[in-house]
Amino acid sequence: MTTSDVRPPDADAEAGALDAYSRVVTRVAEALLPSVASLRVGADGWAKGSGSAVAVSEDGFLVTSAHVVAGAANGSAAFGDGREFPYDVTGMDRLSDLAVVRVTGRGLEPARLGDADRLRVGQLVVAVGNPLGFAGSVSAGVVSALGRSLAAQSGRHARLVENVIQTDAALHPGNSGGALADSIAAVVGINTAVVGPGIGQGLGLAVPVNAVTLGIVGALMSGRRVRRAWLGIGGGSRPLPPRAAQGSGLSSGLEVTSVVAGSPAARAGIRPEDLILTIDDVPVTAIGELQRLLSAERIGRPVRITLVRNGQQVETEARPTELDDR
Repeated sequence: MTTSDVRPPDADAEAGALDAYSRVVTRVAEALLPSVASLRVGADGWAKGSGSAVAVSEDGFLVTSAHVVAGAANGSAAFGDGREFPYDVTGMDRLSDLAVVRVTGRGLEPARLGDADRLRVGQLVVAVGNPLGFAGSVSAGVVSALGRSLAAQSGRHARLVENVIQTDAALHPGNSGGALADSIAAVVGINTAVVGPGIGQGLGLAVPVNAVTLGIVGALMSGRRVRRAWLGIGGGSRPLPPRAAQGSGLSSGLEVTSVVAGSPAARAGIRPEDLILTIDDVPVTAIGELQRLLSAERIGRPVRITLVRNGQQVETEARPTELDDR
């Protein structure tokens, strides 16, 4: 027996782990490839862009990224089995970077949707899409981080997409709108952006699939606008002064850094440097929490706002209006 014949004691275990990893990725790819389409944005032989989309119903609905289909109201979707159908944009929400398109064909293989709120850092994820024009490409990696934010803009309004998934699965132009799936082939994210050179190469982002985004997708499938309430403030998290923290039982609040003139917040007397503690008795410590509270149900309805101004606790009331995202 030579030295080369001697295997390290854990070599078999490593080989087994690699085989298990390969089996998982292969299984996810086989399940999802029939459900992911390559989008060609624009009709009449003139492509205005490309990307990916995920079938979510047998009767033609696909979910993609809003920035993928923003250039034209229609285009074509090609599947791995050779079928290609024209599509029309059913709905688009730039402030979540989600869109729904519908193809004329039937008999699609819808992907199973998961819940990104159950993801853990380090968990295996598989990306399926059409990067750089290569249809049906698969890459794998792990969840690098959770709870990231992604800036989205529509018209004069900007908003943070919350709880964005960060992954090291290789993503390239054309992956946007494609699927990010867990190890049981449930789609937990819609790939939306690639972090470029100088920012963090090898890292990609995906909009999570959870209860919030499924509500958005449902509205877009029915052709409805996604309605949001609006106060007209900008701000960020800030620790409370000791006296305010002791009196409120909170450790931080939302510091107001800007107020839009004529906005509901301005009419309520809210000023820059105010420190918002609660809205309708719900603590607010970050801009994302404020966005979550400003749902369609609060449009036109008075909300109670507790804040700290010059060390004193102040109560006021505002009546949010509907966000015009055009």
